[in-house]
Amino acid sequence: MNAEAVTDSGIWFRVEASSAASAVRRAAERLGAQVGIGEVRIADLAIVAAELTSNLVKHADEGVLLLRPVRRAGQAGVELVAIDSGPGMADLTVSSQDGHSTTGTLGIGLGAIVRQASWFDGYSLPGRGTVFAVQVWPAEPARPSWAGALTRPITGETVSGDGYAVRVADGRHQVLVSDGLGHGPLAGAATDAALAAFRNAPAGPPAAVVAHLHRSMSHTRGAALAVAELAPEAGVLRYAGLGNIAGVIVEEDGRRRGLVSLPGIAGHQRPTIREYDYPLGPGSRLVMHSDGVADRWRLEDYPGLAERSPLVMAATLLRDAGVRRDDACVLVARSWT
Repeated sequence: MNAEAVTDSGIWFRVEASSAASAVRRAAERLGAQVGIGEVRIADLAIVAAELTSNLVKHADEGVLLLRPVRRAGQAGVELVAIDSGPGMADLTVSSQDGHSTTGTLGIGLGAIVRQASWFDGYSLPGRGTVFAVQVWPAEPARPSWAGALTRPITGETVSGDGYAVRVADGRHQVLVSDGLGHGPLAGAATDAALAAFRNAPAGPPAAVVAHLHRSMSHTRGAALAVAELAPEAGVLRYAGLGNIAGVIVEEDGRRRGLVSLPGIAGHQRPTIREYDYPLGPGSRLVMHSDGVADRWRLEDYPGLAERSPLVMAATLLRDAGVRRDDACVLVARSWT
């Protein structure tokens, strides 16, 4: 594996033995050099990777880790997201302090991660498992994003046909989730075309952006996709979708409001594109996901999760509701008023 293989969607590692931990550390060092965080921060990154993977090997069930570059505000850094299915921790804050250990060790693992990280967040629930997200930037970190997402390819593939993008265009805070038809490289190419067209689309409401994506994808096999625009200062979320991308607004009290996507395939046929407006209250979360994620999750089953970062919330939902027989993508965005 070489650093050039680490695209923005990242590389997933199954971490169940010390050999996997070594592979993650080496890949993290190569990625740090690739994005140019500098030798000092690469050394810090190596500590983070080693401690995260060591914790997965020693303490976790079904531990996996996502390694990927992150880019924001003209900077580049490295992000690691460690996910496991148990046993979970009763108090993640206490477990992150130096000197706390459940196995007779020195208890400096999570504390070392916190010290080296530019940004970190986590969530743990006994019996369900833990998610820990860490970013290492070369200097001052970019501000935490108002949206976070992950993709995971179907078992047996290295390329995911699902993808996402986030942008602020002329003050419009917009997100995209795309599910290229099928699996593998051709599905990935369709989604890559959607992401490129989204990033370069003229500023406009979601329906206009979806129409632009449709016109830009005629050379691909097509995709189901949806674009959402959060305008919390106006108390509204605008949404336009084609095909089976699920969209839900989760209110602060846990109530869910489903969002409407119309039948169609972006890039093919002549779909009907409509935009819908929904109330967006303070503390609300937008959750969007492909059909590789079952819509069976309930926020009330995760006490305190809504207060965590969008990335940690997305990773938790992917772990528990993602299916292995399909590509999967989960995006979470928050209202910031």
